[in-house]
Amino acid sequence: MRIITGQARNIQLQTLEGEATRPTAERVKEAVFSALQFELENASFLDLFSGSGQMGLEAVSRGAALAVMVDASPDAIAVMKANAKKTKLFDRCRIVNYRYQEYLKGFSKNGDKPFDIIYIDPPFTEHIHGEVMKRLALSGAADVRTKILVESEEPDIFAGEEAAAEKYEITKNVKYGRIYVTYLRLKADAGMEQG
Repeated sequence: MRIITGQARNIQLQTLEGEATRPTAERVKEAVFSALQFELENASFLDLFSGSGQMGLEAVSRGAALAVMVDASPDAIAVMKANAKKTKLFDRCRIVNYRYQEYLKGFSKNGDKPFDIIYIDPPFTEHIHGEVMKRLALSGAADVRTKILVESEEPDIFAGEEAAAEKYEITKNVKYGRIYVTYLRLKADAGMEQG
């Protein structure tokens, strides 16, 4: 696993041992960043369920101003920090050891601005994509300008969360082998009732 291009091009990254995390395949990463290439310069990038940090680090390597990389696993956080230091991109990364629910719930309380780009890649076995999207719509981490990308094994990331689905406009859904990447944005009237 490596940084494909940019400031940290070809630097090899560490990954977690075992099956706890599933790094995004290089083919998928390359396609995603080709689609984002004109939107990365000086962008803010949220890598939710970050694992090794490779997506956030790739974004910063290609010109993003900031990558916030969130993961619940202390082991993942240690790997992310090592990778950020190895790539010499650490100063443009914010590495956060939170469960996604805690991070999204606390986001607006910190007074942070919505991200330009958000990449969401939850563990497929947990089937929480719809729940994550519901919480994202409530969080303030995204607005109508935010480009949101979601990696999944299923074409419908909202299964069981139809109310959340109505808050988003899907712009593209692309299949790479057994992986889908769904591109979407919040609709202008996406404010959801807390509860």
